[in-house]
Amino acid sequence: MARLLRNPVVLALPLVLLACTNIGPGTIARDRFDYSSAITESWKRQTLLNIVKLRYLDPPIFVDVGQIVSGYTLESTLSASGAVSNDPAGAAIGGTSAALGGTLRYTDRPTITYVPMTGNKFVRALMTPLPPESVFQAIASGWAADGILVATVNTINGLENQHASLEGATAPDPRFLRVLQLLREIQNSGAIGMRVRKEAPAGAAGTLVVVRRRDTAPEVVAKGQELRQLLGLDAGTEEFTLAFGATAQNDREIAVATRSVLHILMAMSMGVDVPEADVQEGRAVAGPAPDVMQGRMLRVQCSDSTPADAYVAVAYRGHWFWIDDKDLRSKRAFAFMMMLFTMSDPSGAENAPMITIPA
Repeated sequence: MARLLRNPVVLALPLVLLACTNIGPGTIARDRFDYSSAITESWKRQTLLNIVKLRYLDPPIFVDVGQIVSGYTLESTLSASGAVSNDPAGAAIGGTSAALGGTLRYTDRPTITYVPMTGNKFVRALMTPLPPESVFQAIASGWAADGILVATVNTINGLENQHASLEGATAPDPRFLRVLQLLREIQNSGAIGMRVRKEAPAGAAGTLVVVRRRDTAPEVVAKGQELRQLLGLDAGTEEFTLAFGATAQNDREIAVATRSVLHILMAMSMGVDVPEADVQEGRAVAGPAPDVMQGRMLRVQCSDSTPADAYVAVAYRGHWFWIDDKDLRSKRAFAFMMMLFTMSDPSGAENAPMITIPA
């Protein structure tokens, strides 16, 4: 111990080495994962909250995370002092002394900017119907045809999907549901596919090309023929004009009246279980009839206490609204809802927040 006291540099060395260590690279793996998980969870809760709010006719509000800047500071100080006594009497009782002190301070000061999604660009993205070619491109890329179309389409060649209004939800046309079933079965077979070709000039209708394998099974061919009959399409045509509209002009056109993101949110809100008292008192929109409930896109359950096994949950008006983690159909529809803004293709310059980071 006496030797260490006579050499205070030995004790100071760990602090000096720590002060020279670069702490930046070691934080990347941890911070990237933690921030990604936090943003994903908040995004899910915000989306669910807006779906529930629409059931109560509260306007949806979206706030985006603009930037995240993590600033780390590592400071260390070292002090040393000593005293030697020349008095023989003092030396006999330990007159030589040394003292060593140090402090270490670590600071994590993240700067997070939030951007309310408002203005012309946001309203246009929220209110503009999805482009029909984007909907069918999603199907061509492997998304489930029935799940995509039941969420994004009002009508296909005059066949109507379920509609939501203040009076509740109306049942879809059985032929519309049959079209979805046939499309999904044909898609699962892998024998008949489709390609979407966007025509020039910009704004013109696209073309849907049907591709069929030569060894297609007869039962799959029969399903394709039934699908054409339901949609009123020519039996021998392999290329169809893809247009936005309620009804087709001829038997070589597929007219699709797509929904906007806000319309899809409203349709999804019909799957929210709300307290009956809120409906009776006029606080919430009435839900669909029992025979229509089977066709809802997702189910959001309601409880008075925090759910134990929830995929996502949010508190609102004194109740908990949540999606069961074992409800794969609802989870699929909800995940698709979260990605719809990328399909709406809003244009215009983005005003990113500006921040100043001190050096």
